[in-house]
Amino acid sequence: MKLVSCNKLENNKVALEVTVTAEEFQPVLDVVYRKHAKEITIPGFRKGKAPRAYVEKQYGDYFIEEAVNDMYPQAYEEACGEANVTPVEAAQVEVKEASKDGFTFVATVTVKPEVEVKNYKGLKAPKAEAKINEADVETTLAQLRDRAARLVTIEDRPAQMNDTVNINFEGFADGVAFEGGKGEGVDLVLGSGHFIPGFEEQIVGHSTGDSFDVTVTFPEEYHATDLAGKPAVFKTSINSIKEKQLPELDDDFVKDVSEFDTLDELKADIRARLMERAEAKCEEDYENGLVSAVLENTVIDLPQCMIDTRIDEMVQDFDYRLRSQGLDLNTYFQYTGETLPAMRKTFAEQAERHVRIRLALEKIAELEGLTATHEDVDKEIAKIAEMYHMDEKEVRENMPLNALSQDIVVNKAIELIKANAVAEPVGAEKEKKPAKKTAAKKTAKKAEEAPAEGAEEAPKKKTTRKKKAEETADAE
Repeated sequence: MKLVSCNKLENNKVALEVTVTAEEFQPVLDVVYRKHAKEITIPGFRKGKAPRAYVEKQYGDYFIEEAVNDMYPQAYEEACGEANVTPVEAAQVEVKEASKDGFTFVATVTVKPEVEVKNYKGLKAPKAEAKINEADVETTLAQLRDRAARLVTIEDRPAQMNDTVNINFEGFADGVAFEGGKGEGVDLVLGSGHFIPGFEEQIVGHSTGDSFDVTVTFPEEYHATDLAGKPAVFKTSINSIKEKQLPELDDDFVKDVSEFDTLDELKADIRARLMERAEAKCEEDYENGLVSAVLENTVIDLPQCMIDTRIDEMVQDFDYRLRSQGLDLNTYFQYTGETLPAMRKTFAEQAERHVRIRLALEKIAELEGLTATHEDVDKEIAKIAEMYHMDEKEVRENMPLNALSQDIVVNKAIELIKANAVAEPVGAEKEKKPAKKTAAKKTAKKAEEAPAEGAEEAPKKKTTRKKKAEETADAE
């Protein structure tokens, strides 16, 4: 493979002209010929027994085309390496000439942009002191009770907000049933907001066995354009009503949901966990402040395709989380009235920030010569294996090690920034403001008088029933 030229174009694009010689091309062409020749019949010869010259006379162009397709990816990858460019989207390829003596192609591709980080040492950012209060502890206890609550069927009263109703429904627009508007035996928590606005509120007050109409208007941004903005009637019936009954907050409850025996022990553990989380949040906010400062000193001509790719990843992550809850994007859009274009638009700003941060940190790592050692990779794999209860060998087989190494390098860049930064206490900023205000008042007073001239630590937890307590303070 020979890189003939690498021409920079506008908008972070480059055009790579690459030539593959006959010496490199012929072995690939031979493989393609052998793969197909035995199946080809030439008049006057038995199947697969015709001389190669005869076969190539009729099928040579086909063999060359397939060989080019087989060899192009490697040639393109080597050319990018030689030109020291990193593609960020698929290339547009033009094969200029191809024969058994080799081929030449031009690949036009958007590449990772040049990044200039003007300053990343000596930065300042506010860092708050981690604090929790008893209200946080009580909230966590309430969440634990909610998780342990039982759903009990109610027969003697109508549905209320927060009840779980099991319903049948069928939607009609202009008197005609529409696709996707029918459901049977659907559980719905009233007040969850999972259905079209106004739907859940109209179920309140109805009892088991009731049949009634629910009248709503589809949002203007509804994914089904034929229904967007239209009024609809859902013929609805209630199969059952269930209310949530909370367990008593006592020692028996504590034993059921945690590794502890008493409520006081559980509260102490919750305080420790909440403080740990608060400290992590303060650290995260501090890092974000430093990263924002880095971005202010960074110049990047960011290609739109990189933002689009990050949005794609965010949508996929959202879909994955939905599927883990038994839903998918289409169902989510149907219930909420949101659309994929609208979702992508909401992700756009965050996606752009993510890409800019990543590029800036990668540049800092490059400037500082940061690398991921084998020991770094081994430690990260061990950490992942422990977190997801996997074998380390399985992690290595399923995780791209290059991406893992790059993540390690980026984290090292963040640590370097923090090591050379100054944390400013959040309270210190607030203390300075009154002084400025007083000075301003004194100045104003002087101006009025002057002639006008113009205009505590938690106990360690026990080790029994550990798995029940893993989520004790993680409830949200």
